[in-house]
Amino acid sequence: MKIGIIGYGTRMNYFLDRLLELERGVAVAAVADIDPEKAKALLLTKGIEGDAVRFYTDADEMLEREALDGVMIGTRCTLHAEMAAKVMKRNLPLFLEKPVGVTASDLAQLQQAELESSSQVVVSFPLRSTPLAQLAKEIIDSGRLGSIEHVQAVNNVPYGSVYYHSWYRDETEAHGLFLQKATHDLDCMNYLIGLRPITVAAMESKRVFTGDKPAQLRCGDCGEFHTCPESPYVLQKFSQEEVTGDLCAFGVDTGNHDSGSVLVRYETGMHAVYSQNFYTRKSAALRGARLIGYKGTLEFDWYQDEVKVHMHHTPRVDRYKLEAAKLPHFGGDAALALNFIGVIQGTEKSRTTLSTGISSALMCLKAEAAAKSDSYQTIDLT
Repeated sequence: MKIGIIGYGTRMNYFLDRLLELERGVAVAAVADIDPEKAKALLLTKGIEGDAVRFYTDADEMLEREALDGVMIGTRCTLHAEMAAKVMKRNLPLFLEKPVGVTASDLAQLQQAELESSSQVVVSFPLRSTPLAQLAKEIIDSGRLGSIEHVQAVNNVPYGSVYYHSWYRDETEAHGLFLQKATHDLDCMNYLIGLRPITVAAMESKRVFTGDKPAQLRCGDCGEFHTCPESPYVLQKFSQEEVTGDLCAFGVDTGNHDSGSVLVRYETGMHAVYSQNFYTRKSAALRGARLIGYKGTLEFDWYQDEVKVHMHHTPRVDRYKLEAAKLPHFGGDAALALNFIGVIQGTEKSRTTLSTGISSALMCLKAEAAAKSDSYQTIDLT
């Protein structure tokens, strides 16, 4: 299976490992990237020699010249929709990084491309593909809880500094943390309850990662390098945390909210609430939800790798302990890789379709608009 990659950055480098370790005959045939030398160096760490892959700086040229069995897109988010449309025009199987688009026009472009293409698109939504989410879905669909009438979801991110130290802080590129982070959780919420979202309201705050340090200040150039809790020096030597960049997290040019919440009404009238936070650390990490029906409540946390079912009318709590927390994206990436291979081979349909990506991205765009305007926003997927 000859794969082409458009935008060979950190995510595609990481996901390619998941494809290669399955040993199903996947081979990188071509890469289109504005920095081919960096892509060559990354591939070399996997034992893939540069002369075994053809490199391009233009995606159209790669797609025109290469006979590919599938394409993966890992560009910056602002290019996802444009590049996806190019691939879909050629009816090739596509693995598309989230968010699938960052503007309403992006989503309209993707909807039109989908109408005109036979491409099967696998959107990078690993959460719904994890063993934990699959177990939760099985329990919910069994009817043990009754119909789900309320959802309380949360993501307290222990590695949140990456969104202030690195390129993510530029909202012209990242388009905010609803699109960058909530898109995963909202998609999984939609999947678990199986209902159509119709209205959102939202609120966001920026109370921690803000300040008056000069724009584009690097930590190494700051007099507080040895004392600031966000400096690479302190993070490495005292906090034992991964360093994700060296731009000042307290600069005047630091974008992104550091906490946000979304309220969603679904087609039946039930509602869900989702909150995310980016300054929690270590054991305060939490990513999961409570889904509540009349008969029972299901709760789960990917970090704890556990599902609990509390029965409301019987004195019983059922616990399910999984062993996937240390796997890439809690086991979701392996499932995505298998599904993409099945799509290429024609033995499977996509389990994370383009329409799911469009729905989640639209919810995030509407949440951002709601937070900025203190309003309710209607979600119209037509």
